[in-house]
Amino acid sequence: MFTDVQDVLQNYRDAVYEQDVEKFLLSYAPNVHVFDCWEEWEYHGIEQWSTMVIEWFRRLAEEEMKLGVEIHKEAGKENAEMAYVHGSVSFAALDQTGKELRKMSNRFTFVMEKIDDSWRIVHEHSSLPIDMESGKAIFG
Repeated sequence: MFTDVQDVLQNYRDAVYEQDVEKFLLSYAPNVHVFDCWEEWEYHGIEQWSTMVIEWFRRLAEEEMKLGVEIHKEAGKENAEMAYVHGSVSFAALDQTGKELRKMSNRFTFVMEKIDDSWRIVHEHSSLPIDMESGKAIFG
């Protein structure tokens, strides 16, 4: 149970690093709607989202790396039933010794609702700015 919005963010960081699909999905509501910046434009519901997460963690395991997550410039607001958090997030690919191999950042917004007394992400939006000349994403 996530009694605090920060609990959801910490679970996100821990689950990504541990590549724990079940733990990761605990942060999300069954009807989650995700706008992502990888592969698919959007995901409707936990089943579609879990398919992406399983594949993401499988690729990381194949490369024998962990992924460190840092949330920056976090801001948000909450009331008794709804909350939002936005900022930037950095993902650092780490080898087995903890050495950073590569890093990228993108923008994010999480919208959360209290469901059965626990915060859950009902909407996630991640994005990257686009270079107007080349049409390519700018990875912070």
